[in-house]
Amino acid sequence: MKVLKSLLYTKEHEWVKVSGGKAYIGITDFAQHSLGDIVFVELPEVDSELSEGDTFGVVESVKAASDVFMPIDGKILEANEAIVDDPALINEDAYENWMMLVEISDKAQLDNLMTAEEYEDFCSKEA
Repeated sequence: MKVLKSLLYTKEHEWVKVSGGKAYIGITDFAQHSLGDIVFVELPEVDSELSEGDTFGVVESVKAASDVFMPIDGKILEANEAIVDDPALINEDAYENWMMLVEISDKAQLDNLMTAEEYEDFCSKEA
C-alpha cells in the first residue's frame, strides 16, 4: 500500500492535497486496491458547494460501488474528466489521478484529517 507523506487522509479513504486555498481530492491507494478494477466514476458538478461528510461521487468496480465523501467544506472548481472517461487511471495511480479540485471554505477542518503516519496506522487495523 502506497501512502504519500505530503497528503492528508480520511477514515473513508480519501486523500487531500492542499495547495494554497485549494485542495485536490481523490481516493487512496488502499481504497483502489480494496475496490479492484474501477470501471465507472461519477463526479459532482463544477460550482457545487458541498459540506464535510457529503457524498460527492461514486466509484464503481467489478466488485462493488462506493460513495466518495467530502473531507472538508468547499466549492467544486474542477472535476477530473480524464478519470470519468478512463476510470482505470485510478488503478494505475490513485494519487496522480485526483477526482476534483475544491476551494477550501474552512481551513480549520484540515486539522480533523489524518497525517500519513496516522493513516498507515489506521489502515493496518482495517486490514
